[in-house]
Amino acid sequence: MVNFLKFKYLYLVISLIVIFSGFFFLYRFGLPLSIDFTGGSNISYLFNKAPDKKLIEEVLKSSEINYSRLDVNKNVVNLKAEPLTEKDETKLEMALETKTQSKINTQLFETVGPSVGKDTVNKTIVASILGVFVILIYIGFAFKGFNFALSAIIALFHDLLVLVGVYAIISYFFGAELDVLFITAALTTMSFSVHDTIVIFDKIREYIREEGKINIEQSTNKALTETMVRSINNSMTIVFMLLPLILFGGTTIKFFIIALLIGTITGTYSSPFIASPLLVWFENRKKK
Repeated sequence: MVNFLKFKYLYLVISLIVIFSGFFFLYRFGLPLSIDFTGGSNISYLFNKAPDKKLIEEVLKSSEINYSRLDVNKNVVNLKAEPLTEKDETKLEMALETKTQSKINTQLFETVGPSVGKDTVNKTIVASILGVFVILIYIGFAFKGFNFALSAIIALFHDLLVLVGVYAIISYFFGAELDVLFITAALTTMSFSVHDTIVIFDKIREYIREEGKINIEQSTNKALTETMVRSINNSMTIVFMLLPLILFGGTTIKFFIIALLIGTITGTYSSPFIASPLLVWFENRKKK
């Protein structure tokens, strides 16, 4: 039996460092929202030769198009602008072809209105709150103990904080945006975190039935020793699937896959090293 709980304060320090580092970037530099939430148009053009960014800026200015992002990467131009109609986009494409003397192929043109973005935000908040509430009720009922449910929910919030913080760092260095795919990754992280926690808690409950709550730490260490290899193996199968997608997948899903990878790692970490020590702490406080 390995005494995992011996290093519980080290686990806490590691989590605090990661969370505070991430939220420093979040507070200092922010996390840009995609058009899924703000509304606007995403346009991607493929030029037959590398365009001059200054010429593109001149066309946008003369066309009176307000934009928040303009990226030029070799022959590819990505633009995030105010909501445009198909007619506006066609005029812009023709103006760019004339100014840059290039042939352009439109790879992406999507427009989301501000009202749709606001509705997406509201639905995301409602879905997240409802998910946490249902998880709390389910674990509390299944394990017949509020401490089990509370520990799992705190670990879940830990995973979300780590995911948002690390994503803010990635956003600062690589330009990731907060979009609907990130919300999908966050909800998936919640599910994965609670799933792994339930497996460990079920084993802890089994040892408690055999030995009683007199030595909750010993029961927890036994449960962690027995389930650790299984948890790591389960997570590594997911990691091995996600890594090729990050390396060889398309740019449109790259940050979504990265968010899933972060969620998988932190979910695997939090179940034994956050949720389990919290359960022991809550149970010991209840005895006093």
